[in-house]
This record gives sequence, C-alpha cells and structure tokens, in this order.
Amino acid sequence: MSDVIVIGGGLAGLASSVALAQAGVTVTLLESRPRLGGRASSLEDSATGELIDNCQHVAMGCCTNFRHFCRVTGLEAAFRQERELFFVAPPTVTTGDRPHVCRFSAMPLPAPLHLAAAFLRLSYLSWREKLTLARGLKALAREQPKAARHKNFGDWLAEQRQPANVIERFWLVVLVSALSESLNRVSVDAAKKVFVDGFLANRHGWEVRLPTVPLDELYSGQLTRWLTSHGVEVRLKSGVERLALENDRVAAVELRSGERLSAQQFVLAVPQHRVCSFLPDAWHDKPPFNRLDQLQTAPIASVHLWFDRPITELPHAVLVGRLSQWMFNRSRAEGKEARSERAQPNYFQVIISNAREVAERSQLEVIAEVVSELKAVWPEAASAVLLHSRMIVEHKAVFSPLPGSDELRPVQQSPMANLQLAGDWTQTGWPATMEGAVRSGFLAAENIVRVLGREVSLLQPDLPVSWLTRWWLG
Repeated sequence: MSDVIVIGGGLAGLASSVALAQAGVTVTLLESRPRLGGRASSLEDSATGELIDNCQHVAMGCCTNFRHFCRVTGLEAAFRQERELFFVAPPTVTTGDRPHVCRFSAMPLPAPLHLAAAFLRLSYLSWREKLTLARGLKALAREQPKAARHKNFGDWLAEQRQPANVIERFWLVVLVSALSESLNRVSVDAAKKVFVDGFLANRHGWEVRLPTVPLDELYSGQLTRWLTSHGVEVRLKSGVERLALENDRVAAVELRSGERLSAQQFVLAVPQHRVCSFLPDAWHDKPPFNRLDQLQTAPIASVHLWFDRPITELPHAVLVGRLSQWMFNRSRAEGKEARSERAQPNYFQVIISNAREVAERSQLEVIAEVVSELKAVWPEAASAVLLHSRMIVEHKAVFSPLPGSDELRPVQQSPMANLQLAGDWTQTGWPATMEGAVRSGFLAAENIVRVLGREVSLLQPDLPVSWLTRWWLG
C-alpha cells in the first residue's frame, strides 16, 4: 500500500507526486487517460503525423515553482528562454500601411527601469498615451489587495481615464493573453498580479520560456521516466469511479474497473467541475464543494498551420489589434530546418485566448481569417501555399478570474483530514497558470508531509522585489 494516492496526472498531480517522491513518500499516481499532462497535452495530427500541442504553453521568469519543478525533474533543458519579445504593431499614419515589429527587451537596469526603453519603443502608442499608461501601471501596482479582489478591471481602467487606444493596444493585449478573459471579467487583483510579478517587481520576471519539444514528450516521456525512477507507481488508463469514505475520511479509491486501492493520504488533482463526481452526494452541498460550480471557465483556441515555406524567421510574435494574438514558429522552436519541400512543411501555431466567439464559428472561417492576418503582416505568407490546417478549442482551458472569484477557491486541505485538493483553481495566490497548478501540488504535498511528521517547506519563494520598485511603490 502506498503512503499517498494522487488522482489526476495534470500538472497539479504531477507536482504533488514529484514533491512527495523527493520527501521519501511512496506514491501511486492514477490517470484515467493513456498519457500524463492533463490540459498540457499533445495529440498526433493524422495528416502530418506530427505531435501537436493542444495549446502553446508559456512560462515566465516569475514562475519560480514551475521552474523548480522543471529543474528537479530534468525538464528545464527542454525549454528555451526568450530574452526578446516581438510585438507586431498595427499600421499607423506614421508607419504607413505595412505593420512593423517592435522589439521588447530589457536593459541592464534594476526593475522597473529595465523595461522603460521597451515600453518607449511601442511605436503604436503616442508619447501622451505612454505617459498615461505609466501612471496607470503605478496606480495598479499601488492598488490595495482587499479592494482589488472585488473590482472589475474594465471599470478600474475607466476610473483611471486610460485612453481607448491604450486599453485596446496594451492592457487588452497583455491581459487577454495572460488570463484568457475580457477586461470586464477580470478582477483588478488578477491584473495586478500579471503586471507586478511579470513586469515591475524583478528584472527577470518578464522573460518567457517556451518548450522546444511537444508537451507529450515532456510529461508522458521524460517526466514519467523520472517518476518511475524515484519510486512513483504511474498507472495510466486507471480512471477513478469514486472515493470511498469512512467516518469523514477517505478509506480508499474505487476504480472504474472495480479495483479498490487504499492509502494513508489522498490528493484529488482534477478540474474543479469534476470534484463532486468523486464524492458521495451528501458532500456536494457542504463547503467548499458547494461553491465550485460557481467558478466559471474560459476557452482558448489554437490554430495549427503548415505552409510549404517559411513565412517569417521570427520565433514568435504578439499580434496587436487582431483576432490572432500570438504566433509561434514551431518548426524553428523544435529545431527543424525550414525547407520549401512538401515533405518538410513549416509549422506555425496561432493562439486565440478568450475564444468564446471563436468557438461558435466554423473552423474554416476562423482559419481563413487567421491566414489572412498573417498575409497582411508577412509578405512571405502571401506567396506561401497552405498545405494543411486545423483548429483545436479547449473549452474549459482556465477558470475565469472574475471579481470575487478568489473567495470560491478552496485551500488544499479539504474538510476530510486525509484528502488534499490540488489544481490551479485552488488557493495559490496565482491565476490559472502552470505556475498556479504546480504551486497547488507543492502546497498539497507540504500538508501531507507535515501530517507524516516532517516539517518541510516545498513551496519556492517568489523572485525578490528590486529595491527601486519597493521605493517607487512606496
């Protein structure tokens, strides 16, 4: 019998398993699907034979726990660090009809001055707009936490008199990508988290890390090998039917196959909308389980395109003022040579967050609009032949960081003494991100290790806030 059974092989369950294995606890990890990774997954495209990710996953420098998780398990080598972002500005009177690229990179100065020049290079904002934006960033960073949790960010921007152009070309661009929600469905607290931790607190917080291999190779390949080599029993295609309770404690899990497994402690690391399906009916109306259905979700769409030639040498691009939000040059990211032969198509992925409207449209219509936008940005795309395309929509990709939503998020310790909850939707101090998922897994593991008689801190500290930022924010 294992010390701990972890239910769910997404990032939260994986982080719990890794942390517990490091602490010398025996773990059995149960996953209903034939692979690990949860929403961070890949599938084989039948037309090309390639493994493609359901959505491009991005980590930032401020994601200290996710980076620790990758470092411990040896996954860090499969991530490439980007020290420069490329914002494709929409056409303006001063720049002419052709969109142009604004390079966003840091200077060797302490935060928040490290990105001052990068903000100044955003040519699609006027000097007056940049000054207004700077005032808005300072006001956001100084917003008091209690008020920020219940305030709508769209209303907050109106109160701060942020111009429509600044909202559309800056606040919207960053926050929709980070939180996958419209601005009127984002709390001020969630917006503050993105900008303070990502851009203002530490000079490395904004740096982007991208996987250089499909997600399936990371989690179902490399990570599975690490887990098994550290004594974790990984059982795929092992769906749990329910938790068997005795005297308000979990006694065992019953699998769909009829098998029953016992342990001392349990971690339920599944999406919030599935939690109650594992519990007896009597628990559905008890807190915190009775509030989970109030946590709303948002979809993310990814458009996968294979051209007969390269359309750009950029590794990625943020597309401002368009349906397409991020473009990722996957052929370049994965080290494939860009060739014009049909046998070596050039693969690009375009991400559309907050994709409710997109999810209601036909694939062909959305793909046509995305391709049209790429042709408007890069002349090479106009002469390229689109060999193959598809769109994937993750309908419940993230929970929505609505004002007041933090009050619906439970802590990891459930009302049952030997059951922990894990997932980015639990109380982590972060919105729905890979960092939030890993933090939840570490916090759940911390609770278990403490119960087993060992005081150990598994959660990693945030990046330190620079002295200049501390002074600037008072």
